[in-house]
Amino acid sequence: MQFQLLKLNDTVNFMKLRFPAMILSTLLIIGSIAALTFNKLNWGLDFTGGTLIEVGYTQAADLSSIRQELDAADFGDAIVQNFGSSQDVLIRIAPREGIEAAVIGDQVLAALKAGNPNVEMRRIEFVGPNVGEELTEQGGLAMLVALICILIYVAMRFEWRFALGSVGALAHDVIITLGLFAVLQLEFDLTILAAVLAVIGYSLNDTIVVSDRIRENFRKVRKGTPEEIINISLTQTLNRTIITSLTTVLVLLALFYKGGALIHGFATALLFGVVIGTYSSIYVASSVALFLGISKEDLMPPQVEKEGEDLEPMP
Repeated sequence: MQFQLLKLNDTVNFMKLRFPAMILSTLLIIGSIAALTFNKLNWGLDFTGGTLIEVGYTQAADLSSIRQELDAADFGDAIVQNFGSSQDVLIRIAPREGIEAAVIGDQVLAALKAGNPNVEMRRIEFVGPNVGEELTEQGGLAMLVALICILIYVAMRFEWRFALGSVGALAHDVIITLGLFAVLQLEFDLTILAAVLAVIGYSLNDTIVVSDRIRENFRKVRKGTPEEIINISLTQTLNRTIITSLTTVLVLLALFYKGGALIHGFATALLFGVVIGTYSSIYVASSVALFLGISKEDLMPPQVEKEGEDLEPMP
């Protein structure tokens, strides 16, 4: 898509707010790190280990009654939610020391049959704590590797100032998104980890578009300070950013309200990630590049010397 070159007085002065935005981002990051340190993440069974039981009812299941029945059977920590339909129920139970998953499944089924004899066991799965610890390490490693690869890619394609800005924006998005889950104590499982990785991809795409436009305008615009050229570039990409963000948010809102309990956390992470990712591509990546002193000379293509150019002319 070709963008019309804007005049300086036609642009939105985004960089005017870069210092308040950086203060806000710093406060959010500090708050997120504090929440991750003291509240910590509410790890799901995928990471902590435990027992997952799926049962079926002939009629719509009453989740509140099921929770009361499990509480009476000493399973008050069980997580109960619908799975697929109102007649299918998924029960997650934290690991019990010295009790096998099969025994836990029998005890849960007995407690449920006491309230409804027609309940049917569909499946039972057990995730050991060793597997959960391995998933935690592999998930953190996946995010770290993604950030390193992105740093290398952006540094090779653009310029090291843009690379630092892009990776800073991605780290900013991940930390604040994880902080949100720590503050709200939402369950963090593999679907949320997938959502966080998707947020990295979305934010990176937005940042690459903005960086590419900034580089192009540094080469096209002859007059103007780096701050003014960045404002021109952000204004040119504003329509694209708004349309992309709004269409993504509409889909995620549908998943949030209609997707069911199993996908609720996934939609929450992506909804928040889209908002914070759009913000960071404007006020974090661009501000970091400007703070590091990006200039026209840094982005001009290298001069290619023609063969024989240095030779003296023939007399």
